[in-house]
Amino acid sequence: MTKAKIITIANQKGGTGKTTTAYNLAHALSHEGKKVLLVDFDPQGNLTLCFGIEQSNLLPVTICNILEAMISDLPLPAAEEYLHRQDNIDLIPSNIELAVTEINLRNEMGNEKTLAELLEPMKTNYDYILIDTNPSLGLLTINALAASDSVLIPVNPQLWSATGLTQLLNIIVKVKKRINQQITIEGILMTMCDFRTNLYKQAYKLVKEYYEGIIRIFESQIPLTVTVGEANFYSQSLIDYQPNAKVTIAYQDLAKELMQHGND
Repeated sequence: MTKAKIITIANQKGGTGKTTTAYNLAHALSHEGKKVLLVDFDPQGNLTLCFGIEQSNLLPVTICNILEAMISDLPLPAAEEYLHRQDNIDLIPSNIELAVTEINLRNEMGNEKTLAELLEPMKTNYDYILIDTNPSLGLLTINALAASDSVLIPVNPQLWSATGLTQLLNIIVKVKKRINQQITIEGILMTMCDFRTNLYKQAYKLVKEYYEGIIRIFESQIPLTVTVGEANFYSQSLIDYQPNAKVTIAYQDLAKELMQHGND
């Protein structure tokens, strides 16, 4: 049986479109007939909110409860207690309690592999597992990288920093060397692109100068548009909200590119 490809969406900078990318890439992959699991691994719980869950603090079971059970060697809750479904997409939700769980993980033996232990038996149920991470390079992000086959890095041209990206790449190299030898870099995704501006053109030029031929730079680029904010406000995917919008088509192109990359 085919096992899911696990992809972490990571950048320690905020405002790069990690959550938007996780949510809409999942829907684009689902549109291609793929079964997807989303893991909200950010204490802010924005991916959970995108899923239409407005009061995540009232959820009886989230990723926090599952990890705490693992830390305490207690039986895990049944999947139906924490998996939330939209069509062909499942979500493991999160809330602010995950920040406390991260602290508790620090004292756990083999703490960097806790998420990997949770996801490994679930891989046969999905084609893709996408992990949305918080904007840091702490233990939660290390856990996500340790569990993953690859990393997709969203880059906002307005926040472009070679130093910031280098820090993330250094962490990935360390994880590959010490924890997860299988991990690769899926690619760099340009997000929130205002193609008319010199700022975008210069940032994209620098990304290509630094990384072309070393790291895949996705041909698909996500345009800057208010449509994303509107869709998020209504807790809808871009495919459901405006299927013909340029940003929707960009995420669909990304899904196809990702699938093709996996086949190559």
